[in-house]
Amino acid sequence: MKKTLNIAIILFATLLISCGGKEEKKKEGFSYEKKATTEQKAKKAESVPASKKIDLDNKGIGPITSLALPSEIDQGMVTQGADVFKKMCTACHRPDKKFIGPAPNNILDRRSPEWVMNMILNPDEMVKKDPLAKALLIEFNGSPMANQNLSEEDARAVLEYFRTLK
Repeated sequence: MKKTLNIAIILFATLLISCGGKEEKKKEGFSYEKKATTEQKAKKAESVPASKKIDLDNKGIGPITSLALPSEIDQGMVTQGADVFKKMCTACHRPDKKFIGPAPNNILDRRSPEWVMNMILNPDEMVKKDPLAKALLIEFNGSPMANQNLSEEDARAVLEYFRTLK
């Protein structure tokens, strides 16, 4: 009987010790997620995609050095520009949403008319030398804008069409 009582006391004491007063520690298991440091989070919050950056001073690299847009939109040019855009640009661009390339809606709120024209007329050199065009190339997964060999007249008509996209 004494032996059974001693065994019961030992079991009871063991049970109390194993259950009581122990704080649970969160065990860190394996995770595929990369932990972001505060510095990385701050950098991410500060960085704006190239397609959303506003740079109205950059005129780009190409034949267009100065371009003054009239206050009124030329509807004849808009029609011509819409036609050229549909034939030459819709493989990569949608007027109002990101596709293979950026959407041109409200483009003149973010870029100078000269930059837009130079990007249309001279995309190869722009992607090599213009910092904004380089950033766009990176943002759009390295898909460079194809040179469609448009005339300045057609490029200007496309720009006029862009003025109507809101």
